[in-house]
Amino acid sequence: MHRDRARLAFFDVDGTLTTATTLFRFLRHYLAAEGHEPHEYDRRRQRLKAMTEIGVPRERTNLAYFENFAGADAARVSALARDWFAAELGQGGFLNDRALDALRGHRAAGDRIVFVSGSFAACLAPLAEHVGAHEVWSTSPEIAHGRYTGRLVRPPMIGRAKADAVRLAAAAHRVAPADCVAYGDHASDLPMLEATGSAAVVGGDAALRALARRRCWRLLPGAPAPDPLPLPVPGRLVDQVTRLGA
Repeated sequence: MHRDRARLAFFDVDGTLTTATTLFRFLRHYLAAEGHEPHEYDRRRQRLKAMTEIGVPRERTNLAYFENFAGADAARVSALARDWFAAELGQGGFLNDRALDALRGHRAAGDRIVFVSGSFAACLAPLAEHVGAHEVWSTSPEIAHGRYTGRLVRPPMIGRAKADAVRLAAAAHRVAPADCVAYGDHASDLPMLEATGSAAVVGGDAALRALARRRCWRLLPGAPAPDPLPLPVPGRLVDQVTRLGA
């Protein structure tokens, strides 16, 4: 049954709707498609992990991630992201069924589904289409002359930026944040969870789940990450695009 007045349901993506991180799953796919050996992904992933382990803020590691795409053709990245997401769906296990059921419940109730994610549009667009999200607030890599520069247009969609997105989206739709709901899995989602009138915590973050119990927020289970995808054949997508454009 639809409510008299729709509210906004805000969803983090990585670890909330998905069982693994879109950024890293896609980076592995992208590097292989560009002809890099598998160890190149391992090297780049280890660099980002090391930054996290020595206490580099998540906002800075997010920026470092997007440096991987400096010079990349934006249209090709988007095409590869669609190829990657189709492979994830084909293999299965990439989406958290319980979180997805919650999202579908909000859609059935007439709520507006809003992604608020530190990932970026290329990765999020096929997922948003698949689940029927209405809008996406995400990290915005800079694109100049059709290519990624390796920089960001604005600070990444992490932490306080997520709370700001909630308030801006709610204001744009003339809905009070107190009438909205948010879903997240990580401490960096807390500003977003606290910006809405109700919230849900997904997965096993012990501190976040304890806080959820004190505040009477909904608790949803996490789900195991899927196996790594088979690596794509380098250049295959380029050949397909060339033939379609011929």
